[in-house]
Amino acid sequence: MKQTIVEVDNVVKELGQGAGLVRALKGVSLQVRAGELTLLMGPSGSGKTTLLSIIGCILSPTSGSVTLAGEGTSGLSPEQLADLRRRHIGFVFQSYNLFPTLTAMENVRIALDVRGETPGEARRRAEEALKEVGLGHRLHSFPRTMSGGEQQRVAVARAIAGQPKLILADEPTAALDSENGQAVMALIAELAKDPNRAVLAVTHDPRIVPYADRVIRIEDGKIVSETSRQELEGRVEVTEIKDRKRKRKLHA
Repeated sequence: MKQTIVEVDNVVKELGQGAGLVRALKGVSLQVRAGELTLLMGPSGSGKTTLLSIIGCILSPTSGSVTLAGEGTSGLSPEQLADLRRRHIGFVFQSYNLFPTLTAMENVRIALDVRGETPGEARRRAEEALKEVGLGHRLHSFPRTMSGGEQQRVAVARAIAGQPKLILADEPTAALDSENGQAVMALIAELAKDPNRAVLAVTHDPRIVPYADRVIRIEDGKIVSETSRQELEGRVEVTEIKDRKRKRKLHA
């Protein structure tokens, strides 16, 4: 049985007030499990970014509950949520969010410094994380000298350096070309195999669906479907069979 890292139970999130009140989430429930890459997909305005922010302890739900690594978030102060976030979550953003005046090593180290790691331990962990993402030769390179794919790998290294239970990736391939996007997703999918770590990625990009263990679709603030890898592979197989039959008819 895989460990459940995130448990979201009947979460509602209301934004604004009065005539401008919007119910962004309407009773969302889901689980994110260790050893899996889960994709959260849906159209703009569907609520996926709001849900990611609640799971990431940036926003609090209006009602419902979220449990992260066995710890409930209900009733926590902003400072307590920030502490939970530092201890258990690593973030990967669409725009990398690297400091241009810091090297790759320094960009990773800064996340460890915030966690209170000693300078020596922070250097060791930063170097290990960069080597894990294939950038051991770029430790002292600045972002401006790196490709988009390399910069996103630095961001991934920063996310995993603190050994978090959960990695949240917000459109991790949106700023990358196809080749670099595929390489970054292959890396993230490999990292998701860790039995002590879960990865949840928000994306519009259908090209990365084959890397997922589960795909959860959200529309109008509600979960509308959840598809496993086995079901995804079955759909691909059925599609390929139909395509072969269609081509045979065309050439008959």
